[in-house]
Amino acid sequence: MTILKIKKLANYQDLPLPKYETKGSAGMDLVACIDEDIIIKQNEIKLIKTGIAIALEHGYEAQIRPRSGLALKNGISVLNTPGTIDSDYRGEICVILINHSANDFVVSRGMRIAQMVISKYQQANINVVEELDETQRSTGGFGSTGV
Repeated sequence: MTILKIKKLANYQDLPLPKYETKGSAGMDLVACIDEDIIIKQNEIKLIKTGIAIALEHGYEAQIRPRSGLALKNGISVLNTPGTIDSDYRGEICVILINHSANDFVVSRGMRIAQMVISKYQQANINVVEELDETQRSTGGFGSTGV
C-alpha cells in the first residue's frame, strides 16, 4: 500500500478531505473548493479547483475520473478521463468538467465533483525497431474484432 500525502490549500478549511466511502471503494471523492457557484452550460467546459495538492511515491499516479451519479443524473463528466496526476506534480488538483446535458449545471462549494483513484504504473524502456511481431489482429482496429 502506498502513502498519499494531502496538503490543504488556503481556502479548504471547512471541506472534507478525500476519503474512501466504503471498504471496497477504489476511488475517493474530490470536492469543489470554490468561493462562488459555477454554472456549466450545455456543452461548456469549466476547470474546477479542489483546494488540495498531493504527493505520491514514484511509481504511482492519481487518476481523476467522473462520478457515475453525476454522469447518469446530470450528464456531467470529466473531460480528459482519466486525468493523470503524476507523482512529481505538487500543484493544486483541478478537475475539467463538461456538461453533456441540455440543462445548466450548478457546481457549489463542497460538491463531490470527481473521484480519484491511486494506481501503480511502470515506465517502459523504449526500443526502436524496424519491424513489429506479427499477431492475429495485426493492424486491425476500430471494430476489427467485431461490434
